[in-house]
Amino acid sequence: RRSEGYDPLERLLELFAGVRTTTEVVDPYQGLDLGERLARRIVDGDQKNIIEDLDLALSEGHGALAIINDFLLEGMREVGELFASGEMQLPFVLKSAETMKKAVAYLEPKMEKAETAKRGSVVLATVTGDVHDIGKNLVDIILKNNGYEVHNLGIKVGIAEMINAYEETRADAIGMSGLLVKSTLVMRDNLEELKRRGLGDVPVLLGGAALTRRYVEGDLRSIYSGPLYYGKDAFAGLDAMGRIVDGEEPPAPIADRPRSKATTVATALPRRSPSVRTDNEIFKPPFVGSRVVKGISLDDIIPYLNLTALFRNQWQFRPESGENDAEFKERLQPLLREQLATARADDLLVPAVVYGYFPANGDGDELVVWEDDTRNNQLARFRFPRQSEDPYLCIADFFRPADSGEIDYAAFHIVTMGERVSERTRSLFEEDRYQDYLLLHGLGVEMAEALAEYWHFRVRSEWGFADEDGPTLHSLFRQKFRGGRYSWGYPACPDLEDNETVARLLGADRIGIVVGEETGYQYHPEQTTSAIICHHPQAKYFVARKPKEARLADA
Repeated sequence: RRSEGYDPLERLLELFAGVRTTTEVVDPYQGLDLGERLARRIVDGDQKNIIEDLDLALSEGHGALAIINDFLLEGMREVGELFASGEMQLPFVLKSAETMKKAVAYLEPKMEKAETAKRGSVVLATVTGDVHDIGKNLVDIILKNNGYEVHNLGIKVGIAEMINAYEETRADAIGMSGLLVKSTLVMRDNLEELKRRGLGDVPVLLGGAALTRRYVEGDLRSIYSGPLYYGKDAFAGLDAMGRIVDGEEPPAPIADRPRSKATTVATALPRRSPSVRTDNEIFKPPFVGSRVVKGISLDDIIPYLNLTALFRNQWQFRPESGENDAEFKERLQPLLREQLATARADDLLVPAVVYGYFPANGDGDELVVWEDDTRNNQLARFRFPRQSEDPYLCIADFFRPADSGEIDYAAFHIVTMGERVSERTRSLFEEDRYQDYLLLHGLGVEMAEALAEYWHFRVRSEWGFADEDGPTLHSLFRQKFRGGRYSWGYPACPDLEDNETVARLLGADRIGIVVGEETGYQYHPEQTTSAIICHHPQAKYFVARKPKEARLADA
């Protein structure tokens, strides 16, 4: 207690005078033997210290190949288990893979000539007509860093090229990848060709967003008698290769559920949905024709980033224990700022837009696009699917009928983030910078989507109805605006061939866009998307029917 001549605080300070505080750093590798420590460094993605431990293992008499097989691959096995259980997220898996790659590269020159770290080999390719390679490349990364030799043939690869590579390399299996629905049909044709060439016993791995386990293990196994594996993710490919090189049978297919037979009676569809109004206000656009816009500031685009799509779908992060969505997104903001800063510094994101407004009229299931208001010259005609049941919607319904005597208008845009981001992602993959590859690829894809969202806002603004937008940017992701924006490949306008028509209509070559049969009717550069924009207030997301490739597959 304080009293005259005595201050307890001063006395406390006297007692601790000269005391220095230290921070005790706990070594996470303390108590582990050398093999356990090497495996743990792989799991932790510790590139900084692994070489020192590799040298120690070599000095203790462990052979280079034994270090890989006994210690390092044990670490990668644990990585796979952590990923499967949801305890490790993909960006950290790739960090472990980078560390494994560095360790193996350091040890390979120290192996005996007859030694090899390869457990087996596979030919990988994205099938004909498909330009998407992120999934295939992730399989490549995981297989290579678990001891397999991968012959990655790239994108748009025909079955003849795959077979040649398989025979030349004497690989153990062929892996086919594809994002598009039509790629599932290409895979089916490829399996038929393997059978025709007497290669019906070759193990085949199939992966891609449009594939389902039921389609692979039911439909495709019915036409292909060889070992067939469904690759849900990269580690499913790893499990498949383990079974193949060990001579094990593929896992038993899931029980097929009986398919219900359609009981609906086919009825004639109306030429136009009776529920879509024809008395809505027609907004006259600021100009007719197309224009090119370049030099768009990234600062104008970034607010339109869909952080859920970027963080969860592209980068594949997940909230940590007890973390709500807001905290999850806040935690990843520094990483986003870092990625954007790098992209700015290296000028990797080069946004450009070609867009325009055109007189248009509905004609049954078709939209007629005119050169000008005289409607004397037809520039394009798009056919859209119609719902087979009430309310029988079709995109063409959102425009005044051709026989109404009224002129309506449609807007189109193609937006791109340019070729540089695609070039850099390819370089990062080739340099084994796997984590950077995933992050930049995802950023490029979502920045293209953000540019589409931003330019849709610009169109609504200059067309005169942006005042009907929802109160927040986030509400735009839930279609809280007048009208609708439809991109080809989705259920209201599923057929990708129309991408070529849009590009020709707008003159997309002026911003470096290439599309056609040789690209599978997908835009190049990859980070590019297009849309038709309708001002009709009832134009919202709806499902008309599957793409024609899916309909053929169902049949």
